[in-house]
Amino acid sequence: MKASDLFIRCLEHEGVKYIFGIPGEENLDVMDSLVDSPIQFITVRHEQGAAFMADVYGRLTGKAGVCLATLGPGATNLITGVADANMDKAPLVAIAGQASTTRLHKESHQVLNLVGLFQPISKYSIQILAPEIIPEIVAKAFKVAEAEKPGCSFMDFPENIADMDVSDKAPLRVLRHTAPVPPEKKIRQAAKLINEASYPIIMAGNGIIRDQASDSLVTFAEKLNIPVATTFMAKGVIPFSHPLCLGSVGLQSKDYVSCGFDRADVIICIGFDMVEYHPYLWNKAKTAKVVHINELPAEVDEYYTVEVGMIGNLGAGMRQLAEQIAPKKQTFWKNLRDLIVAEMQQHAENRAFPIKPQKILWDLRQVLAPKDIVISDVGAHKMWVARMYRAETPNTCIISNGFAAMGIALPGAIAAKIVQPAQVVVAVTGDAGFMMNCQELETAMRLGTPIIVLIWHDNEYGLIKWKQEVQFGRSSHIGFGNPDFVQFAESFGAKGYRVERTEDLLPILKQAIDDKTVVVIDCPVDYSENMKLTEKLGHLVCPI
Repeated sequence: MKASDLFIRCLEHEGVKYIFGIPGEENLDVMDSLVDSPIQFITVRHEQGAAFMADVYGRLTGKAGVCLATLGPGATNLITGVADANMDKAPLVAIAGQASTTRLHKESHQVLNLVGLFQPISKYSIQILAPEIIPEIVAKAFKVAEAEKPGCSFMDFPENIADMDVSDKAPLRVLRHTAPVPPEKKIRQAAKLINEASYPIIMAGNGIIRDQASDSLVTFAEKLNIPVATTFMAKGVIPFSHPLCLGSVGLQSKDYVSCGFDRADVIICIGFDMVEYHPYLWNKAKTAKVVHINELPAEVDEYYTVEVGMIGNLGAGMRQLAEQIAPKKQTFWKNLRDLIVAEMQQHAENRAFPIKPQKILWDLRQVLAPKDIVISDVGAHKMWVARMYRAETPNTCIISNGFAAMGIALPGAIAAKIVQPAQVVVAVTGDAGFMMNCQELETAMRLGTPIIVLIWHDNEYGLIKWKQEVQFGRSSHIGFGNPDFVQFAESFGAKGYRVERTEDLLPILKQAIDDKTVVVIDCPVDYSENMKLTEKLGHLVCPI
């Protein structure tokens, strides 16, 4: 058989169902081998969209999403999405065609050192130099991408290697890492520390989602009566409606939930990745003792000096730890919880127009079921989504936070709908982020993936303006124009709605769900609330 046929067989063996990408001259053999494969190739309109789709696919399934490009500009277009997945710990395998090995030693058309280019943004970057090693390379690529902490593997496949014949080779047996139970000694040490604590608090991170340990977290918190704050990327690991949930941490400004960390003498970090929320923002005085519960040792950081590290399976670790800890009688966090809930409800009946960010998110939450999915783009709206959207289950509010890449929402929503076709999927995006990958509307229409794109429209780079005004008291070069988003959507065959009164948003959202097609909603937003929030948080006095 041909090497490209073996390559596709290996992908099938790894359980690959979809490849997101664009055909090119240097991956012709791979594309031809896909014709007879059960793998569905999703042709996109830009390679960045392909990488973002693979990124979100990996987050939602725990299996590596796969994206494919040709050499040169095709491969470089993958970089943003690949870097996003790698830094946000989403399993992804990226594949690029490459020129024949007979011209890699010299200056040649579209030839770049792709292995070197992807090395800093991947866990494993390799070129396939012989057909016989394809099974080993593919097996390692998936094993590394999906192992804790997940990330990207990159394979460069030269066109002459793909065309070679190979015999007596087959895919290798799939082997995956299983985390052990944390050592009993460490469990006892952690239990002693928490038993002696007066004000422990839990920081729940993205690793809990990866380890499918949300139920264990809730049981752990309930049994011990310890409040839980989640990072942006761990929203939903404890339902917001749960009385022990203190919402999300991640803003650089002091917030109500920060008061809990100021009071805490022990912070139990479970599945926490340093990239999610830097410790200098929540352990400035370096006085809180840190219990690190994760599958891998902690990163070295002066504000994250670990008192006890429990390394191993998160669910098993929490269950065994809970058996050795007496329930806490603390109630200090209840005032915080009440204030956070009250703030969520503050603008529920607000009719001001343009619409306040809090109101947009309130209405959106009203129309979505607990397991429906919101994919947030990056911009000022992301801060509001992270702070105000009430997630009830894991992986229902996807936020790019480690790399924080604009443009993820629309292609990410397409991938989410492929993974969860029964759920409503909403891409929450700014007008800037939407225009970065708006061409994927055609992909969504062609695939028949009914998603809703909710555009927060302000004709500015709103987050940058917010930062500029905080730092300099004025803004600079942040304005731009936009197309008519309704007509733009309709030009693709999608439906478009423009919100012209605040009271119209809720019925438009309900109609968009009923339309069961691709829908774009143009929603003007009042971002004067950004500076009001900054001022409010700047004068915040902790109630405990």
